[in-house]
Amino acid sequence: MVNEYKQLSLIAEEGNTYESLDVESKQKQSIKVYTKESLIESLREIRDMGWILGTRHGNVGSVGNTLEDLLGIQENNLPIPNAAEWELKCQRAHTKSLITLFHMEPSPRAMKFVPLVFLLNYGWPHQQAGLLHGVHELSFRQTISGLTRSDRGFNVVVDRVACKVLISFDASTVDPRHKEWLKTVEARTGLDELNPQPYWGFDDLRNKAGTKLLNCFYVQAEVKREAGQELFKYSKIFMMQGFSLEGLLAGIEQGYVFVDFDARTGHNHGTKFRLRQDKLPMLYSQVAEL
Repeated sequence: MVNEYKQLSLIAEEGNTYESLDVESKQKQSIKVYTKESLIESLREIRDMGWILGTRHGNVGSVGNTLEDLLGIQENNLPIPNAAEWELKCQRAHTKSLITLFHMEPSPRAMKFVPLVFLLNYGWPHQQAGLLHGVHELSFRQTISGLTRSDRGFNVVVDRVACKVLISFDASTVDPRHKEWLKTVEARTGLDELNPQPYWGFDDLRNKAGTKLLNCFYVQAEVKREAGQELFKYSKIFMMQGFSLEGLLAGIEQGYVFVDFDARTGHNHGTKFRLRQDKLPMLYSQVAEL
């Protein structure tokens, strides 16, 4: 599914404009700057405008691009010191697609668990093996839930006693269509539980996510099409503060936060924590609709 999530640049400064240098033209350009209060005012004005014609026709990220245009914010992040204090996120209402919260490799990191254990012992032939890649190219791509096991027997476990989020493997739950793959796993490493189990400590998750997801404005847009063009109504605005580790852990247990592995021979695309977009407010301790 196409990722409809769009993260926007948010500036939290006292002035109204910011002078920056365009590297290509070597000319100064004036960029609009927002304080938290002035952004709230502008978002409310946009909400009150009702239906707005999308400004980026044919762009899957048009819902976010249009809001950027209305706010006068450039698409790329701006080099302002306080920009990291707040983020501005925009999405289409009612979407179930996933967004990436952050990248974080599991511990013990010295083992390089994904490329050296998962890929070598549990990988399967890459769909482009012998075509785009070498004939022996392996793949390990899994989006894993804490609610149910994947078709290859993996799931995420929240261990509240050990204060860890772990990955578990149960060979007895592997779907029959993967029986040939399971035979190769047995030959390579056996069919027991992972030992050691890759994990993320609660404190590490709190530090990683708490820094990246500390506070944000979250805007939902209703969407309709007229005469082949998209129109948006930015109908809901939320101010969310204080990342909640408990919200993240509950999301794993309830099946709306996932761990995503994406590796192939010679290249690990990174391990990601991903979220169903409509559940974003569940990750914050304070949520207020504006």
